[in-house]
Amino acid sequence: MNGQATDPTTFEDRWVLVSGASSGLGRAISVELAAQGARVVLIGRDLPRLRQTAELAGSADRTEVLPLDLSQLSDIQPAVKALAARIGKIYGLCHAAGVLQVLPLSATRPERVRALMDINFGAGLELARAVTDRSVLAEHGASLLWIASVGAHVGVPAQAAYSATKGAVTAAVRTLAVELAPRKVRVNALSPGVVQTEMIHALGARLTDEQRHKMDAQHPLGIGRPEDVARAAAFMLHPQNRWITGADLVIDGGFSAQ
Repeated sequence: MNGQATDPTTFEDRWVLVSGASSGLGRAISVELAAQGARVVLIGRDLPRLRQTAELAGSADRTEVLPLDLSQLSDIQPAVKALAARIGKIYGLCHAAGVLQVLPLSATRPERVRALMDINFGAGLELARAVTDRSVLAEHGASLLWIASVGAHVGVPAQAAYSATKGAVTAAVRTLAVELAPRKVRVNALSPGVVQTEMIHALGARLTDEQRHKMDAQHPLGIGRPEDVARAAAFMLHPQNRWITGADLVIDGGFSAQ
C-alpha cells in the first residue's frame, strides 16, 4: 500500500504513527484508530507490550510495530524514513508518549527537566520533522496530533517542569499549524485531565485517601478513561475534519471550567 487514500471521508488505508502505543493513552488511541479503519504504526520501547496492542487493534495487516527508544532523539528520523520506504507514505502522527513527574521545586533538577523535555516535547518535534519529510509524507494532506495536558492551562502544584513541557507542546502546535498549512498539514493538540492509566494509578498509589478524593472531586464528570481521549484523538486526526488546525482541545471532565 502507498498510504494514500482516495476517499477524503475515511481513514481507510492511511498510515498513522502513534508513539507511546505500548500502554495508556497511546494504546487506546491505536485501538480506536484501527477500529475506524486506519493502519497504525505502534511506537514504543517495549516490544512485547506493543505486540499486545497490535492484538487488541485487530487484524495484523492494520498494524506495524516499530520498537524505538524516543529518548534517543537522533534515532527517530532514520527509523521513520526506513519505515516509510517499506510500508509507504504516512498520513498522520499522534505523539502520545509522555513522562509525568510530580516534584516540588526543591527537588527539581536540570537533568530531570531535560529528561522530561526530551520525551514530552523533543521526541514529538523529531517525529513531526521525520513525518513531514517530503519522502515520507502523503501528498494529499496530513494530520499531526500531540497529547498535551490540562497542566499547560492551569497551575498544578509540584508539576512545574511537567507543565512547562506541555506548554511547549501547545505553543509549538500553533506555530507548526501556520508553518505547515501550505502543505495541507493540520497540527493540533489534546489537553486531557486526569485519566485512568497505569501512570496515574502509580501516582495514586503514593497519595493518601484524602488526596485521591480531592483529585476525583476536581473533575465534575469524574476521572476520565483512556477511551474518552482516544475518541477525541481520532476525531482530531480524521481526514474529514480538514478545517481544524492550531487547536488545543481540552478534555478534562470539567476540571478547568471551575
